This record gives sequence, C-alpha cells and structure tokens, in this order.
Amino acid sequence: MKTISVAHSPDADDIFMYYAIKFGWVTPKDAKFENIADDIESLNQATLKGEYDICAISFALYPFVKDDYALLKTAVSFGEGYGPKLIKKKGVKLKKNFKVALSGEFTTNALLFRIAYPDARVTYLNFLEIEEAVLNGTVDAGVLIHESILTYNNELEVEREMWDIWVELSGGDLPLPLGGMCLRRSIPLHSAIDYENTLIKAVEVANKNRRVLAPMLLEKGLIRVDAETLDKYLDLYANDNSVKMSEIQYKALDKLYELGYKNGFYENLIKAEDFLIPNEYAELRAR
Repeated sequence: MKTISVAHSPDADDIFMYYAIKFGWVTPKDAKFENIADDIESLNQATLKGEYDICAISFALYPFVKDDYALLKTAVSFGEGYGPKLIKKKGVKLKKNFKVALSGEFTTNALLFRIAYPDARVTYLNFLEIEEAVLNGTVDAGVLIHESILTYNNELEVEREMWDIWVELSGGDLPLPLGGMCLRRSIPLHSAIDYENTLIKAVEVANKNRRVLAPMLLEKGLIRVDAETLDKYLDLYANDNSVKMSEIQYKALDKLYELGYKNGFYENLIKAEDFLIPNEYAELRAR
C-alpha cells in the first residue's frame, strides 16, 4: 500500500479537518495517509520544492506551483467579515514606513498587506513569534493569523482588519480567500480523485461530528487553545463552507489572483477552476 504524505498546519482548523482520517473514520482506497504538521509558510516553501504529495498552502502561493500541483476543492479557509488582523501596541501611531512582521512571503495576508502598504518595511517571522515581536518593540506592528486573532495580549490593539483591506481592494461582496490544499500532479488521476474525495469526506465527517471530535483533540493536547476559543475558531474556519468550494469562493480566488497579477506579484493571470482535478474522469471511466 502506498504512503501519501499529507502536510497541514498545526492550527486548530487544519488539525480538526484532518483528524477524521487520523482516527480512522475515513480512509483512502489504495493508500495510507501520513500527516505532517508545520507552520503555513514552511508548507508554502516545501510546496515550492515539491516535498509533499498533498499540502496545505496559502491561496496566494498557488500561481507559483500551478504547473506541479492541482488545486483541491476541500479543506479551505475563507473569511467572511473576519480574518487576519494588523495589530500594534495601544496608543502607538504608525508611520508610513512602519516595520511590520508577517507570517511568510507567500501567505495571502502578506500579498494583501504589501498591496495596501507598499512603503512598510516587512520582516517575516513564524506566526507564533509575531505577537511577542510587537510587544517587545522588535517591530512596530504585525499581522496575526490562526487562533492568535482571538487570543492576543490586551496591551495590543487592532490597527486594521485584513478583511477591510480585502473589501477595499476587491470591491466587496466576496469572501476573503486564505488557505486551501493542493495535490502533486504526478499522482495518477484515478488516485488523485480518490484522495481528494477522501479529504472531502473527512472534512464533512469532522464537521458533522464536531461535538465528538473537538473534545477528543483537546483531551489529547493537540490544540493550543481552550474549549471555548476552539469553538469560536471552528465557527470561523472549519464549517460547512470548508467542505467543498462554492462558486462565490472560486470568484474570490479569481479576484485574489487578479489583484496579484495587476500589482506585479504574478507573471500570469489564472482562473482557479482551470486547475482543479477533473473528477468527471472517474464517471467517464466507469462507463
């Protein structure tokens, strides 16, 4: 039986969505999934190097890996009225060229931030180090992601919501694309379809069994936050909208890629739906 590497971030929604597989509730037909957890920018960099078969990525990375990886329809995170937060110390007024910590060069929040604040001096840190860097004055501000958007120190305040930047840049009415998953194109198509369907089912099963799964993860010490914060976080990022991308989510991705292209971050303009796994192949083969 083949072993397929599946890499995801250690934040609560990725762990939650994957562990229906880890606990054996859902399994692929002809392979064993082996999971790896790492911070999102490390996963972005690993995907650029082709290290994993299936990997969680920032959506902003995808145009750089489109030739080697197909975009998956599931395990997606979008913000709707919320998202990463640009924070600073309370009462501090930021200069035009303020120094800011971002969670990685290829993260979606970095793309949007750099479009909105072209004069800011950017440094990249592990997402777990950003809050402390702002508190100790290493940087003037930082963009918080994952559970930190709910738990940051009360000495800090929000300068701007990344959601508001997205609305301003996109024209509104679209969810904020944050992260998803991709699959190595060298995997045979019939297997790729099975692996994607397995992940779709896993996210669906996890979502439907949240009241059972969430306490199990907390009991095993797999989550960095308490039960109340986990519940709030899963409401935001592991919900019905995470199971399978919708038309409006594809439109949001296309807008993200359009913004990146127009601002010189991408060489080509792409449409997200052109890079999905062609699931119709399985139906045609069955005939």
